[in-house]
Amino acid sequence: MGRRVGISCKVYHGDVFLGEAEAFPITNNNSSSSSSSSKGQGLPFPNSNEIRIDHLAPPSERCPPLSVLQTISPFAVRCKVQAKSLSELSLLHRLYLSCFQERKSAVVVIGNEELHLVAMPSKVEKVSCFWCCSVPAGLYASCLGMLNLRCLAIVFDLDETLIVANTMKSFEDRIEALSRRIDGENDPIRVSGMSAELKRYIEDKDLLKQYIEMDTVSEGGRSISAQNEEVPPVPGIQEKIVRPIIRLLERNIVLTRINPEVYFCAFTKSFIWVNAVRT
Repeated sequence: MGRRVGISCKVYHGDVFLGEAEAFPITNNNSSSSSSSSKGQGLPFPNSNEIRIDHLAPPSERCPPLSVLQTISPFAVRCKVQAKSLSELSLLHRLYLSCFQERKSAVVVIGNEELHLVAMPSKVEKVSCFWCCSVPAGLYASCLGMLNLRCLAIVFDLDETLIVANTMKSFEDRIEALSRRIDGENDPIRVSGMSAELKRYIEDKDLLKQYIEMDTVSEGGRSISAQNEEVPPVPGIQEKIVRPIIRLLERNIVLTRINPEVYFCAFTKSFIWVNAVRT
């Protein structure tokens, strides 16, 4: 039986030509993204004769990229791409080695869709081989960030769900308890981890103290004042509720008063997303 012939295409990283390849469409795939399934004679790329890489995804520290992609988007493999050249000096082969060894993927951006070229081992021929997987734009980077940090994002509604937040008293209790643990710990690695955690508690307590005293905090040389935000209406409650809020998105912190009499430092990006919890 003869060798299967793919669709010839040129591969670029931005405007840099990397080499020529053959693309083999996956037939009868169940990809949820059907918008591009008919493009390029069965290929997901806008131009069937061209694959233009936009950027490289960050390295995956815990799982192979293909495992992440197939977990967040089952049946995501849209086609397979194989380099024509066997030369180890070609730019396409260098890209393959970089992706394979560093657990990166090469990303083609098409509107709200990302096509990730994942370097795969080739058992039959010693050539550069990629699997092309489709996921919604931004989803892979978001999941990869949580995996690399060993964090899990949890969703809460602050107006419906009791969340764990910190007051000045809870910060003081945590700092005191952690300081005692550090004093009694002999393992330098554990001491280093607990010391970093203690430093974060002290910094966050200082932010909350500023907020309590002035409704303003200093962050990165900037003075940030609280903004009044109206709570979305709750069925059966006519009273209008407004909370003074400071959002420090780069630190995933919100300073607010859920109860007007009590100040909280809530670790959240917004009223919906609560900061990642260590796993």
